[in-house]
Amino acid sequence: MMKKTMADLSVLDVLLHGDQIGTLTLLPGDKTLFAFTESYIADSNRATLSLSFKEATTGGLITDVPPTTTKVPHFFSNLLPEGTMRDYLAERAGVKSAREFFLLWVLGQDLPGALKIVPDDRRSLPDINENEDELEKQEREDKMLRFSIAGVQLKFPAVNDATGGLTIPVKGVGGSWIVKLPSTKFEGVPENEYSMMLLAREIGIDVPDIQLIETKTISGLPSGMDAVKGHTFAIKRFDRDEENSGIHIEDFAQVFGIFPEAKYQNASYRNVAEVISVEVGEKGVVEFLRRIIFNVLIGNADMHLKNWSLIYPDRRTPALAPAYDFVSTIPYPVDGKLALNFGKSKKMADISEDSIKYFANKARLPEKLMLDTAHETVERFRTVWPKLKHDLPMHSNVTAAIEKHIETIPIAK
Repeated sequence: MMKKTMADLSVLDVLLHGDQIGTLTLLPGDKTLFAFTESYIADSNRATLSLSFKEATTGGLITDVPPTTTKVPHFFSNLLPEGTMRDYLAERAGVKSAREFFLLWVLGQDLPGALKIVPDDRRSLPDINENEDELEKQEREDKMLRFSIAGVQLKFPAVNDATGGLTIPVKGVGGSWIVKLPSTKFEGVPENEYSMMLLAREIGIDVPDIQLIETKTISGLPSGMDAVKGHTFAIKRFDRDEENSGIHIEDFAQVFGIFPEAKYQNASYRNVAEVISVEVGEKGVVEFLRRIIFNVLIGNADMHLKNWSLIYPDRRTPALAPAYDFVSTIPYPVDGKLALNFGKSKKMADISEDSIKYFANKARLPEKLMLDTAHETVERFRTVWPKLKHDLPMHSNVTAAIEKHIETIPIAK
């Protein structure tokens, strides 16, 4: 029997809540085609995969998905990590990081939400070299990790161990926590994120369980990672239930059908608010604006489309997912503008009553409700910040940067 090569037809099964709903097929020319199964199309009570497959006028299912080259289609591309994390996982698997079909093949056993993506012939890994012998193939399989968490930063799934600590599971599959290792570029990021998330919780934002732990106490870190020093930020996965089964989620890059590299463009906070207003309702919009104002107050310039998500607790109806990735970026040498347009501007110094009124009117949201939410958020922050700022583990440069920054925000005055 001839050995299959990567040039041969390959098919990945797409499973949602354990049921097959579609296939990803590799076509000649490194093209990938996604198709729903007939049973999923015919099911009027089908679980929601993504709002990007919802027809705008009828609410029906969009089934005609154009093929993509090298990349997999938008929704699936956003399941994969970016940058350093992608390169790290691809290198361990022996696949090219740009070839997303094969990267998804390797990482699809443990994905964000309630998805799994597995080869239809259930081969554990793709053939990458027809001259690769069995020993080389086994060595490659032993090295690879089989999970995917979106984002650039080095992060791994973790489980609670018998001692009350956190352990990286074998192959990275099955963790109910995410541990985010210290940045090699900026100092004190785990302490910063832990502090900002605690502040957010104190003012009433929906924040999952979080921990700040010594990196050396984490068991099972992959080779090369056990030498990392300092603190690690850990957050409980809100896309996993108590039995560690998947709860489906999607981020707003998936909602809008754009690739991860466009997460800072092609949409605005108004666009996000409009979707939340229609799909979630007033409660979701209030929480959305509260989070925007909070991130303006702490100086977070990185709330791009992938840092906002919807969650599907009943498998069909979206709600705004809990908060994540709240970091004060102003202490670091990065662009101090908002990640997306708010009203007419990305400048945090332009967030005023007038800009909130403009935002509300353009998004067809109640102006008074939006203003009341903004003022209430500022009042809560002004109450909590003085009490906690010296007790939180953030570095002193973060505290000083926020103190200086908040005085430049019109809505905060």
